[in-house]
Amino acid sequence: MSRRFSTVLVANRGEIALRVMRTARAMGYRTVAAHSAADAEAPFARYADIAVEIGPAAVKDSYLSIERIVAAARKTGADAVHPGYGFLSENPAFAQACADAGLVFIGPDAAAVRAMGSKRNAKDIAQRAGAPLIPGYNGPDQSDERLLLEAERIGFPLMVKASAGGGGRGLRLVPGPDKLGAAIKTARSEAMVAFGDDELILEKALVEPRHVEIQVFGDRHGKVIHLGERDCSVQRRHQKVIEEAPSPFVTPELRTRMGKAAVAIASEIGYVGAGTMEFLVDADRNFYFLEMNTRLQVEHPVTELITGLDLVEWQLRIAAGEPLPLGQDQIRFAGHAIEVRLYAEDGYAGFLPRTGKILAWRPAEGPGLRADAGIAQGLDVTPYYDPMLAKVMAHGSDREQARRRLLRALEETALLGVVTNKDFLIQALSHEVFASGGATTAFIDTKLFPTRPKRPAPPPQMAALAALLFATRAGDGWRSTGAQARAVDMDWRGQRMAFRVKPRDAGYKVIHGERRAKLAIRQREADRLRYVCDGVTRSASYVFDAEGGLWLDGDGRCERFVVAAPAGLARGEAASDALLAPITGRVASVRTTPGESVRKGQVLATLEAMKMEHEIAAERDGKVKSVAVKLGDQIQARALLIALEPLG
Repeated sequence: MSRRFSTVLVANRGEIALRVMRTARAMGYRTVAAHSAADAEAPFARYADIAVEIGPAAVKDSYLSIERIVAAARKTGADAVHPGYGFLSENPAFAQACADAGLVFIGPDAAAVRAMGSKRNAKDIAQRAGAPLIPGYNGPDQSDERLLLEAERIGFPLMVKASAGGGGRGLRLVPGPDKLGAAIKTARSEAMVAFGDDELILEKALVEPRHVEIQVFGDRHGKVIHLGERDCSVQRRHQKVIEEAPSPFVTPELRTRMGKAAVAIASEIGYVGAGTMEFLVDADRNFYFLEMNTRLQVEHPVTELITGLDLVEWQLRIAAGEPLPLGQDQIRFAGHAIEVRLYAEDGYAGFLPRTGKILAWRPAEGPGLRADAGIAQGLDVTPYYDPMLAKVMAHGSDREQARRRLLRALEETALLGVVTNKDFLIQALSHEVFASGGATTAFIDTKLFPTRPKRPAPPPQMAALAALLFATRAGDGWRSTGAQARAVDMDWRGQRMAFRVKPRDAGYKVIHGERRAKLAIRQREADRLRYVCDGVTRSASYVFDAEGGLWLDGDGRCERFVVAAPAGLARGEAASDALLAPITGRVASVRTTPGESVRKGQVLATLEAMKMEHEIAAERDGKVKSVAVKLGDQIQARALLIALEPLG
């Protein structure tokens, strides 16, 4: 069963490509990066022994092109392919194409990927293996009429899911029958864009369950084992943002039962390689099979941290025909690990993805910390790919130590130049419900953000420091002018802030309204500084961008300030009259025409960005004055989409 190979092409990008390459190199393999034109200077492309461009930025012409990736393997002499996760990692045609080309596919064979890639087929297999299932419908009749009929039988609330793929794409929670038709339409469209397959399944929605998954491994010698569970309950838009191992909710007895069920399902199809069985667990600790991911997961590092194992090394060894390194009774768990996903997105704007240029990136270092990232200073965050930038992890002797370490790591991590979800992650980890281990899949919507969160103003010392940095940007020569104050008018997200900065002794007096603060910068190097504000010394990271904006990170917050425009300038059309693009992306649909009367809440267009569709709805009743875009247009954030005018 030995299958020797020497050069591994990674058919993926970003942090997972780097992650795979590091282990492959450590094991003595050469590595190949197959990258798009947009990723030519990305860290993973520069790290690889060989890099080859496979197409333009659009994924359909690069990372989703089987022909181009196989051709890249032939061109570079690669004799094995690692699919990473996402893109083609769960595409049976890709696994088969690699086999047909004589390449070792570092993952399960095409038959296993095909069998488990459809949620409908996977549920049939799980049922044969004796695993419990959630009531639902996964039949071949995909007509709207049949889905509506089955929904009535199942009852509400229910989940509409894309049968292929995962990651929250093509997934909708439907509270009642009036929302079902729209959910089916949107889920079909999103599934087709993401996976090229618009088949749907329906499931009864469980009330505030836990999302718990089991890591499994199988070899070519007929052995299958599991490596325990991961709790992935903290999610937004049905996508995971915090994962941990072990689960704070799973008992040893439940772990044994779930592990046996996971192994039974994998054994049912003779599974080979790394895979993940995903389950929902209700409040009474009943568990139900959801799906199987036939690949490595984003969150696999937390399993590595508590087992001391390298799961990519296991993948490579199994692909080479070796038996599993350990048996089930040899698996040991030590301590607790938690991982957060650092996304380019705005938690105060519905978690919309954001783009920009990374001006500074400095992950925290220390005992028990790990950061997996595929970014670097100067890298553009584009709308073409998933918005995840990095994973930050902490391991501790127990859960509380891991949580504290991770909080401190996030506070010390600097990522400037693009809006991220860092402050949201800090809030989530600090929340009492999460700290006590009580987070379910409803945690964000019912506990952390039960109503749409209001963006808090910057801490006073942060705003004062920003004013000081603007005032002194030209250099220290200003101090020789004596006690004359310098006016600094700043803008923070549309809010005007008027400051006066005045040299004073060894520092400055910063005045904002009735507030007066004494500031002094004690130490400054590159993008970091130590400053004293009213007798308290703090640290901060900062950088000015090409537009003159100031990115400032400190006290667990990262904000951008700009010099305010002169007062009284025209601000253009009212927000309710001008529908602007909330993100950079592609126009996926335009559902209105000039002259049409529309209602508040009516969806007038959809944008596709970072693998998701985003609906643009009218903010009030009105008549369409003009439509500024057409289907397929690539537009920038804040670009005008549709203009409205009053009715009548």
